[in-house]
Amino acid sequence: MRRPLRLTVNGEAVRLEVDTRRTLLEVLRDELKLFGARESCGVGMCGACTVLVDGRPLSACLTLAALHDGRSVLTVEGLARAGALHPLQQSFLDHNAVQCGYCTPGMILMVKALLDEEPEATPERAREYLAGNLCRCGGYEAILAAALAARDVLRGGPEAGRGGG
Repeated sequence: MRRPLRLTVNGEAVRLEVDTRRTLLEVLRDELKLFGARESCGVGMCGACTVLVDGRPLSACLTLAALHDGRSVLTVEGLARAGALHPLQQSFLDHNAVQCGYCTPGMILMVKALLDEEPEATPERAREYLAGNLCRCGGYEAILAAALAARDVLRGGPEAGRGGG
C-alpha cells in the first residue's frame, strides 16, 4: 500500500508517495538520493543510519517513513550552508576523525544532537552520548576530540585546531 508523505528534509519541503513498508532510511537514500545515512547493521545497534527527526537522533533503519508525516528530518547533507562546512563537519576534518568515513555522518549528527541539548557537554557526557555509535576503525579518541573542539567553536570559544586533540 502507498500513501502520501510530507516531510521537511534539510530545510526543504518534500512531498512523496511511499510504500508503507519502506523505512525512513530507504526513502532518504532511494527516493531523495541522500546517501549520508548508511545501513550497516540494519537493527539499530551501530548508529550509521542516524538522522535527526525534529531535532532528536533516530535510527532511520528502524522506523517506517510513513510514520513521520509532517516532521522535520536533518541528514548530514543538510548541515553545510552556502558551500561552507558546519563547524562539526570542519572539526571532524581538522581532527582526522573521519578515517574510512562510514560512521562519520551518524557520529556528526549525534554530536549535533548532544550539543543542541547540552552546549556545555563534558567529555564524559560526550562519550556516554556517543556510546551507541560504532566506529569500525576505532577512531574514538579523534571523534571525541572533534566533538569537544566543535563544542568550543559553537559556544564562541577558540577555533578548532588542526590535527590535534
